[in-house]
Amino acid sequence: MKQKLPQTQMAPGHPDYSRLHALAEEVVTRAGGVLELERCFPAMLRDCIDAVILTAKTGRRAYEDLEKTEKTYIGTRVEIELRALLGLRKGRLDTEILGQDVDIKHTMGSNWMIPTEAVDQPCLLVAADEPRARCYLGLIVARPAYLTRGQNKDAKRSISAEGFSHILWLLQDHPYPANFWRSLPAPVVAQIVSGESGNARMATLFREVQARPIPRDVVEAVAAQKDFMRRIRSDGGSGTRDILGREACLILEGRRDAQLIRALGLPPCAASEFISTRLTDPEHHRLAAAAGHPVPAS
Repeated sequence: MKQKLPQTQMAPGHPDYSRLHALAEEVVTRAGGVLELERCFPAMLRDCIDAVILTAKTGRRAYEDLEKTEKTYIGTRVEIELRALLGLRKGRLDTEILGQDVDIKHTMGSNWMIPTEAVDQPCLLVAADEPRARCYLGLIVARPAYLTRGQNKDAKRSISAEGFSHILWLLQDHPYPANFWRSLPAPVVAQIVSGESGNARMATLFREVQARPIPRDVVEAVAAQKDFMRRIRSDGGSGTRDILGREACLILEGRRDAQLIRALGLPPCAASEFISTRLTDPEHHRLAAAAGHPVPAS
């Protein structure tokens, strides 16, 4: 998405303000409020993208690795997931809000392509800026004056530079969970994936990425084995926990170890995430042992 957007004209007195403001209020209400929208919407985008990258099965780690048809499918998946998130039904266009047909448009680039059937209709605009891990959610009435004159072979037109100022933003340049692999230095990624066994790769992952939540799908992708959770458990001295335990490193699960994660001062960890840390403080060793995770002192 463009990093510098024009100042919005969307305020009381704008011809589309009342219409879009009502739609925006309905979207926020259906999401459970502003804070819940800010929490759920970015997470939904991350899930939609990662579900198509499908690292565990394909070995791909980035949006850029996808085929053209797969990139297009992300837009379809976002449309479906957004309707589910907001409890919206299918309409004559993509959905219906307050009795109005609304088109849902998604982009991973800098603009949206508006089909002829959506011209003069409200559009719910979704954008994911994958390199910057920022997302956008807005509403516009796709009036011809807000669209470019040029069109593609499907007669779709994009929003003009001036048209961007007629968007009512619900979320603008808002953070969303970054692609895990993109955030790691290339040498670290290479070191993780080069391990010859699931345990070796997992040990490297949790050794190199500490004090940071690691999503379940990343663990599955690194293990590259059907019973990937086994790689995290102790396993007769050769499991990942055994290997790292000898280095005073502790692996914790967000669901089971939430209290210990807080006690150790680690970042919040979702129920399906994992986090590792090297214990150097005797008090931390005591807390870990009391929680059923004794780790030898280094």
